[in-house]
Amino acid sequence: MLKYIPNTLTVIRLFLVPFFPIAYFSDSPNNHLIALIIFVVAGITDFLDGFIARRFDLTSRLGSVLDPLADKAMLLTAIISLYIGDALPLIIPIIVVGKELLMVYGGLFVYFKRKKTVIPANNVGKGATILYTIAVFVTILAPMSIASILLLSSAVLLKLLAMSVYLTGYYRTIKPMTVDKD
Repeated sequence: MLKYIPNTLTVIRLFLVPFFPIAYFSDSPNNHLIALIIFVVAGITDFLDGFIARRFDLTSRLGSVLDPLADKAMLLTAIISLYIGDALPLIIPIIVVGKELLMVYGGLFVYFKRKKTVIPANNVGKGATILYTIAVFVTILAPMSIASILLLSSAVLLKLLAMSVYLTGYYRTIKPMTVDKD
């Protein structure tokens, strides 16, 4: 039974994604607080599914695909919602969406064209995700504040660094497969 917990937590996180903007843009007097709670619960499920999967050696190919998908879906939904709600400048979602689309395209290319290879998450990417989580949390509480802009800018820079690490991993993965034999 334990082996299904990480993927179940990831699926719960995926189901939470549409509830973030519903809460954030609702007419409820506590709409941002409710959205924040949804975001925090998603973050907790992300931490728990990763911890349980690694601690009990319950990683799976499905989890290695669904987990980053759930992370990206929640991150993009929160960033775009915050922009629409005038809580952050346009440049942040432009960079984040562009970077994530490039990563998704690259990940799908490697997976389908290179023998179902999945490039695993790296510590820089995990650190960037943690920083984004903190930045979104602060931005919901204090939109367009110096703290939120600095945190979001730092998270963007760290995400771009993580992307360069992923690209390096990608080229290391495909280079041995594409060497000419003259």
